[in-house]
Amino acid sequence: MQAPSASYSITVRLELPAGGSAISNLTTAVEKAGGAVTALDVTASGADRLRIDVTCAASDTQQSDRIVEALREIDGIVVHKVSDRTFLMHLGGTIEMAGKHPIRNRDDLSMIYTPGVARVSLAIAANHDDARRLTVKRNAVAVVTDGSAVLGLGNIGPEAALPVMEGKAALFKRFAGIDAWPICLDTQDTDEIVSVVRAISPGFAGINLEDISAPRCFEVEARLKQLLDIPVFHDDQHGTAVVVLAALRNALRVVGKSLETVRIVMSGAGAAGSAILRVLLAAGATDVVVADIEGVVHRDRPGLHPSLVWLAEATNKAHLTGSLREALRGADVFVGVSAPDLLTGADVATMAGGAIVFALANPDPEIDPAEAREHAAVVATGRSDAPNQINNVLAFPGVFRGLLDASATRVDAPMLIAAADAIARTVTDRELNANYIIPSVFHPDVHTAVAEAVRAAAQRGG
Repeated sequence: MQAPSASYSITVRLELPAGGSAISNLTTAVEKAGGAVTALDVTASGADRLRIDVTCAASDTQQSDRIVEALREIDGIVVHKVSDRTFLMHLGGTIEMAGKHPIRNRDDLSMIYTPGVARVSLAIAANHDDARRLTVKRNAVAVVTDGSAVLGLGNIGPEAALPVMEGKAALFKRFAGIDAWPICLDTQDTDEIVSVVRAISPGFAGINLEDISAPRCFEVEARLKQLLDIPVFHDDQHGTAVVVLAALRNALRVVGKSLETVRIVMSGAGAAGSAILRVLLAAGATDVVVADIEGVVHRDRPGLHPSLVWLAEATNKAHLTGSLREALRGADVFVGVSAPDLLTGADVATMAGGAIVFALANPDPEIDPAEAREHAAVVATGRSDAPNQINNVLAFPGVFRGLLDASATRVDAPMLIAAADAIARTVTDRELNANYIIPSVFHPDVHTAVAEAVRAAAQRGG
């Protein structure tokens, strides 16, 4: 069972006797229901009664309901109000627009808006490049989705995707000071998506594509790169690839191996898997085998999808065939971005000594992390309740900060590798161990280091 987390935390307003064992009874009841009390706040007190807000972490909504029922059953306790803290945080959305200058009088109004703003508009009309200097464009990113592949939720549509895009925008601001805007499109037609993004692009210095299903996401990205003079970054691809490379650099330091000599087996050939592969190859990997739902990808496999042709040509130099399990034997590294419960500890035991396992399917990985650790030297997942979380938040804020600061027009492999190396270097030799190969997203230096590395790489690339 998943451990209790803040994602499912609730606050319950209770009335209970002021004395006796009521408080200890309620904490015991919460723990017996599988939850964890994280805060007790007295909101009112009288001679005989207390009003308390008790905050509890649960593992899912069903457990939250069980906690509330357990509290209702305690003699002397009255349950008044139950609040889901995650929903409360999203009431009215998680972001807002704020002005940079106060509008206190007519003079302020006439400069920020009409008639003074007309002078600025005419200056930009005469020189479009001035839009970067005189508007929010220089610091603005569009977070674009069609809602077709949201988190682990699937095709839930643009309205349901909006809270996720708001959260992404909030992270851009928190970690890189970037003004990001959620753009949720009510179309899943590739031509329409490309047309809309192209039409809105003058107001932005970068495009972050998010949660668009494969293989359409590849075409959307490729066409926008051709059409636009601002960087187009698909976070499901590029962000994941950056953090995987960073974590792998440090995992290889732990086991004393090098990227150029290890044999890597990957599970998953979708958006994330393809991008990870491209970055690993660009960074120096030489021996990679990829498997998808139909087994190992190789040149002679019948019915090979066009999107896999390049992959078959770039990998599997030993011409392996068969299943993922068969390919894993003797491998140094496993990287999974596919589906849950594909492997067992017995499969990991067939890998080479000092094995590295990145089981990144979310919310349930390709193998139980505890089982993988029985045989692998280093294990990473996409989960926040286990060591070594591969989290895209480590990459995209700093990457875009660097791109915007360099006035970059594109994203390329050297910039992504520079970002990965900056993340990896944030973990010092003294800090590095099998359970700490990647820094926290709250590390004070990581986003600045990524931004500086990407800016320098962009400037080197012209």
